[in-house]
Amino acid sequence: MKLLTIAIPCYNSEAYMAKCVESLLPGGEEVEILIVDDGSADRTAEIADDFAARYPTIVKAVHQENGGHGEAVNTGIRNASGLYFKVVDSDDWVNREAYEKVLHALENLIRGPKTVDLLISNFVYEKQGQRRKKVMQYRHCCPVEEIFTWNEMGHMPKGKYLLMHSMIYRTELLRECGLKLPAHTFYVDNIFAFEPLPYVQNLYYVDANFYRYFIGRDDQSVNEAVMIRRIDQQIRVNKLMVDAFIRCRFTNKRVKKYMLSYLDIITTISSIMLIRSGTEEALQKKKELLEYIREQDRTLYRKLRYSILGRAANLPGKSGRKMFVAAYKVCQKFYGFN
Repeated sequence: MKLLTIAIPCYNSEAYMAKCVESLLPGGEEVEILIVDDGSADRTAEIADDFAARYPTIVKAVHQENGGHGEAVNTGIRNASGLYFKVVDSDDWVNREAYEKVLHALENLIRGPKTVDLLISNFVYEKQGQRRKKVMQYRHCCPVEEIFTWNEMGHMPKGKYLLMHSMIYRTELLRECGLKLPAHTFYVDNIFAFEPLPYVQNLYYVDANFYRYFIGRDDQSVNEAVMIRRIDQQIRVNKLMVDAFIRCRFTNKRVKKYMLSYLDIITTISSIMLIRSGTEEALQKKKELLEYIREQDRTLYRKLRYSILGRAANLPGKSGRKMFVAAYKVCQKFYGFN
């Protein structure tokens, strides 16, 4: 059995996927690299098969009909043989020194007396054209290089959350919690970073800048114009996260508080993108989203609608616009809009 499975969802990724795969190969025989070709129409399948042929004990190529990023992640989870599971997008890569540190930590953890459900590491926004790179680190929120629980996690300020880029789950936990991401939907990485959390008991933080998150392509999902065009998919993810939160029977108040804060910023992002689209149809969708939340759970609605971010996204007038800008800046930190 492998120590770590890394799934790489690929759709028409021929221009950049090799850099991603090559950054992961130094993990050697401890790592399983699953390249999931999601019905690509370019040379992605050929490149995936070539890597699998050259590194047959490390790389596997999985080909499927197009199902979107979420279905590619689902395929990765189903096919994973590693004790732990990570997703690396095909236009991203990892830092070798930090990679070695993460693998060393996982090796030590599986030999220890406690099962660790989630390993956290830092990620870097590799924004095209910027020399100074923003690092999302958690050293002020998490104990460093020791096993801890939610009760020992510090407060995460607005704009700092655990995102897919910073997370390595125990593979069986993902299967036990029944995680299944929706097909043909963007922004499902938020569900991946959200829905399994109530099942996480023990955590571990490696203070290393492991994941390099590339931002800069015009067609990228976090491009603001693209987000506005795909706003219906953002709303769908938002609603699914609301549903997951309501379904959960929380046994730890800290988990509930953290997930509520995460849901707050996702709902604010939806509202901001709808406002920035500037159409009457979009404003109606904004009202419908809030009405959906109110119908599902009035208490949750009040907490989201009247939070600081919720107020900012819904206030009229000059003061409202100022708070709107402040909320937007927080969301920029979260998503890294380009």
